[in-house]
Amino acid sequence: MIANTPTSWLGTLFTVRGTALRRTGLRIIVAVLWAVVVTIAWHRWDLSQFSLTTTPFSLIGVALSIFLGFRNNASYDRYWEARKLWGRVVNASRSWARQVVTLVDGDELRQELVLRQVAWVHSLRHHLRAERAIPELAGLLPDDEAAAVQAARTPPALLHQRTGEKLRQAWQAGAIDTMHLPVLEATLTELLGVQGGCERIRATPVPWPYTVLTHRIVAIYCLTLPFGLEATVGQLTPAVVGLIAFAFYSLDAIGDEIEEPFGHDPNDLPLTSLSTGIEVDLRQALGLGSEPPMPVPVHDLLD
Repeated sequence: MIANTPTSWLGTLFTVRGTALRRTGLRIIVAVLWAVVVTIAWHRWDLSQFSLTTTPFSLIGVALSIFLGFRNNASYDRYWEARKLWGRVVNASRSWARQVVTLVDGDELRQELVLRQVAWVHSLRHHLRAERAIPELAGLLPDDEAAAVQAARTPPALLHQRTGEKLRQAWQAGAIDTMHLPVLEATLTELLGVQGGCERIRATPVPWPYTVLTHRIVAIYCLTLPFGLEATVGQLTPAVVGLIAFAFYSLDAIGDEIEEPFGHDPNDLPLTSLSTGIEVDLRQALGLGSEPPMPVPVHDLLD
């Protein structure tokens, strides 16, 4: 994820990293080159009979802007809801650590329950990214349970089921008071609800017809635009087409960029950083130090 770091106005104006230009650069170049071809042919062979005037492009441009705005709003709603859900993961994980440390008897049991939550956070991140390997489980869970969790269809759900069983065993052994057990169960339920919300976002993208129609209309608009501008702006047609193509292609690409917030794209959520931050907080709650055993990848902090 690109962090909002202070920079100069010119630095922001000419930055490329994390912008839609990486996705749209080739499309814009193609649109400009096509406009150059149309402009040269227009003046060499007098193609004025093919002029479309600017009227249809003005009408379609307004409708297209509204349509792109709607799709981008839908994509941003998904992105922002995903961020709010992970904010709840952070808060509920800290609450879980506090509740375990203060309501559960036995240092070993406390450490086990808190580290299981660390394992759940990492497994949720990998699950949302459709990554089967969960290397962080090593050292957080017994080897046999780590293997079972990684082989499960939904690793975080199985992990919390096992955690619920651990709570029942601890309650039966008298390590958890009967009045405190519902408090811990409520936190587990909250976390599983957050998992369900994240899975809903991942499994329900913006309807495919919206995406296809947007891409097609933007492409057709930009490629036919020279025939509507040549009679008005003449040799400046490639420059004007390039500017308009930059605007529409970029708006189209931004919707694609933030539609799926759990991936590894520069503008996706920094799930590795969030997971590692949760692990640091929970280890500190146990008095195990402030450094996680696995460092945060540099690309997850900078991209």
